[in-house]
Amino acid sequence: MKSLENKTIIITGAAMGLGLAAAKELASRGANLTLVDYNEKSLAEAKNEITKQFPNVKIITVVADVSNEEAVKNYVDETVKAFGRIDGLYNNAGIEGRQAGMTEYDVNIFKKVIDINLMGVYYGMRYVIPVMQKQNYGRIVNVASVGGIRGVLNQTPYVATKHAVSGMTKNAALEYGRDGITTNAIAPGAILTPMVAEAFKQVNPKDPKAAETEYAKANPTKRLGLPEEVAKVVAFLLSDNASYVNGQTIAIDGGQSNSYGNV
Repeated sequence: MKSLENKTIIITGAAMGLGLAAAKELASRGANLTLVDYNEKSLAEAKNEITKQFPNVKIITVVADVSNEEAVKNYVDETVKAFGRIDGLYNNAGIEGRQAGMTEYDVNIFKKVIDINLMGVYYGMRYVIPVMQKQNYGRIVNVASVGGIRGVLNQTPYVATKHAVSGMTKNAALEYGRDGITTNAIAPGAILTPMVAEAFKQVNPKDPKAAETEYAKANPTKRLGLPEEVAKVVAFLLSDNASYVNGQTIAIDGGQSNSYGNV
């Protein structure tokens, strides 16, 4: 039997990057999926891609802006309507914002980062947890970041929201562990996703690849991570194999967050 067979899992930010990689990994393990993203076209393409690879997997898509509370409530309702239950939530949707010093940061962009990265994660838990309580079972994985366990230059709102995600994860673990619900977070480092590629373009618009290579030099592994490597950790945390892992923020960064200075 596949490790997630007949489990129903919601993935936000599912159309690309870490969300899409996780969707493929979860599909390979037999899960039913609700794919959520604000980009309708990319969402449809993601569903088609997964269906071609895993034709037996049941998938619904819901277009939603996770910073909109009613939209989040709707994707939860649509999942229950389609599958009758929710076994897992991968709270993945998020944005970096822009790179700028703290005092120069555009306040409107700052608020947008908060609305998506923090409130979007909170709304997801707010509406999924009551469903899981009725089942006396649930697995939640929130996406923090290495920016949720240390500082990152010129990314104040991103770092603030990702620290907050880690904190909310700890509180949810304390409050709902008695209901058979585990809540954990992952803290990816620089993983080769479209969002990270865009960050390297901001660092070095003329030669983003050079910025990527320079960044990788500081990592103990001397490379950046792959979305598939993150997806396998997510699948573990959403499975019964992680039944006694609760309230943790797990770095997936090649060990770089343990370093002080060059390695």
